[in-house]
Amino acid sequence: MNLLSRAYLVVKNKYFIATLCFMIWMTFFDPKDWGLLSARLDKLQDLQKSEQVLIKQIADTRVELNLLKSNAQTVERYSREKYLMKKDNEDLFLVKAP
Repeated sequence: MNLLSRAYLVVKNKYFIATLCFMIWMTFFDPKDWGLLSARLDKLQDLQKSEQVLIKQIADTRVELNLLKSNAQTVERYSREKYLMKKDNEDLFLVKAP
């Protein structure tokens, strides 16, 4: 009974009740609760992954831009591949892969 009576005294304590109510309020009812915090952390991780992808794309684009500025053959190849341009005396056949 000694352990049970001590547990009853702890539960009956006004500071314990206030702390318990505060923790419940902060966990479920506060505008900045744990659910919102975890959702924001997930979004932060997604944005960091997206940032890494965009940084890689920017680096690739800069390399391609430097090639286009420095080499005329690269400009011709790029215009043929991306914009389907052709010379006056040649025909262009497009084959779509299944």
